[in-house]
Amino acid sequence: MNPTLKDILALLEELAPLRLAEPWDNPGLQVGSYLQVIRKISLALDPTLRSLRAAHSHKAQLLLTHHPLVLKPLSSVDINGHPGEVIFGAIKGNVSVVSAHTNLDVAKGGINEILAGLLDLQDVEVLKETFGEDGVGLGRIGNLPEPVDLSAATETIRRIFGPESVNICGKADDRIHRVAVVGGSGGSLVPLAATKGADLLLTGDVSYHHALEAEYLGIILIDVGHFATEKTAFGVFGKNLREKFAAEGWEVDLEVDEGEADPLRRSG
Repeated sequence: MNPTLKDILALLEELAPLRLAEPWDNPGLQVGSYLQVIRKISLALDPTLRSLRAAHSHKAQLLLTHHPLVLKPLSSVDINGHPGEVIFGAIKGNVSVVSAHTNLDVAKGGINEILAGLLDLQDVEVLKETFGEDGVGLGRIGNLPEPVDLSAATETIRRIFGPESVNICGKADDRIHRVAVVGGSGGSLVPLAATKGADLLLTGDVSYHHALEAEYLGIILIDVGHFATEKTAFGVFGKNLREKFAAEGWEVDLEVDEGEADPLRRSG
């Protein structure tokens, strides 16, 4: 059977309840009808006009994104600017838009837990508990199967996330066993990661002052980029969704938008 958008939203609510979202966030339905029948989903990190056009080319009825299309209440919809152009295009093309954002970041099996799995971390715990619920919170921290040096860790990170370059704060001879990971922007969690015994914090959007703080606290900091951390994990989430659809007996195809690119070009 083909589910409706209401069915898809109910499944997402089980996986990443909206109550887990940050107060400033706006995950869930952005544009669309609960009654729309969904046969194909296009998965993208950002709800851009390019992503919407990709959804059209995939013949998808739903564009599922990590970042929301609408964060603040709109007083008008300008179809020649963002997000108005995407709202107009989605309605005109009969494509619903749904996001799973900070609620998915902190959820069990969400973005950060997926990142911990990609790094093969063991004895994984929540880095920052935010809701007083077991297994729910911001970031994850765990142990590598065996200690490695910084060079080996960086090589593994490049293989997983594929950036052309990474920003590193740490010494080449440092040994790494305990690793903290925060998808997107996690530089502010440097002190907490250090307090919990992390040798390395992997995240994105690291500032100069975050790096200075890491250097002072003696923790290695690797900035692999906001896009790379979240795009990689969100793609895995999409694969997991396919299994959920099959378990529900739903005939839904899901295609990851592989044409999406980091707006910040890295070189070196």
